[in-house]
Amino acid sequence: MAEITKLRHLTSAGLMDCKKALAETNGDIEAAVEILRKKGQAVAAKREDRNAAEGCVLAKNEGSFAAIVALNCETDFVAKNAGFVALTQKLVDLAVANKCKSLDELKAVQVDGLTVADLVIEEGGKTGEKTEIGSYEWIEAPSTTSYNHLGNKLATICGFNVEGVDYQVGRDVAMQVASMNPVAVNREAVPESVIESEKSVAIEKTKQEQVRKAVDAALSKAGINPAHVDSEAHIESNMAKGWITAEDAEKARKIIAEVSEQKAANLPAQMIENIVKGRINKFYKENVLVEQEFVKDGNLTIGQYLEQAQKGLTVVSFKRVNLNQD
Repeated sequence: MAEITKLRHLTSAGLMDCKKALAETNGDIEAAVEILRKKGQAVAAKREDRNAAEGCVLAKNEGSFAAIVALNCETDFVAKNAGFVALTQKLVDLAVANKCKSLDELKAVQVDGLTVADLVIEEGGKTGEKTEIGSYEWIEAPSTTSYNHLGNKLATICGFNVEGVDYQVGRDVAMQVASMNPVAVNREAVPESVIESEKSVAIEKTKQEQVRKAVDAALSKAGINPAHVDSEAHIESNMAKGWITAEDAEKARKIIAEVSEQKAANLPAQMIENIVKGRINKFYKENVLVEQEFVKDGNLTIGQYLEQAQKGLTVVSFKRVNLNQD
């Protein structure tokens, strides 16, 4: 029993797994440890095609470096296990201590004769579930901060342009990133592809709205309620209810077709451009971190809050990992 206890302490493997490994190696502790490690590799190989969508996400920062590690598994039951959470914490501690700037660097870090990659495989052997580092993010900046949301499914890190940022200010910004999920720090950092996509959607939406307004006005002028004929399904339904006649329905269809075609062909380009510009500005205010409304004070943007806290202070980068759907 003493040997089983010792082996469990060394590997965190289950009681029966330790007992079998010791029996197989005639009590050789080192050989038993190796068997249990190989078992972890076997579990990993066997479950390679499984979906590891659950897990634990933790962030940490020290001085100029911050990191987030998401250790994934198959079930929330395992993700909440104290040993699984402890391993995730160990990995993020190692990432920050070694200032790992890629997932491969983190996997190669050695501790107690094992690499991080080995530790992850071993954990899969203990839990019997596919286990992998699903996400690794890092930031290096004059000051950093981190935030771990309750439940260990969401974490954020932020970097600032000056040293010695007040703890609460940094935490407030990290919590803002967690809550509002911005796409970039500032306008300049928004990918051009995102802006082009937003513009395309805004142009099409604006055109549809202008055509719809013209159609509604024409229908109202003809004495037809636009809400009764806004789709073919509504026309048929409202005819069946006796709300509109067959003649009104046909008249509405003709108005809709003619006015839509005429209006679409004569939309003023400058008006469309102005409306689209306003919609893009709204997109920036909702999705760019420094322009977002500060969740703790709606009278300030994040940029204004930072300037108020310390002149010239701003965010230079942030990372956000969330295992749940936003």
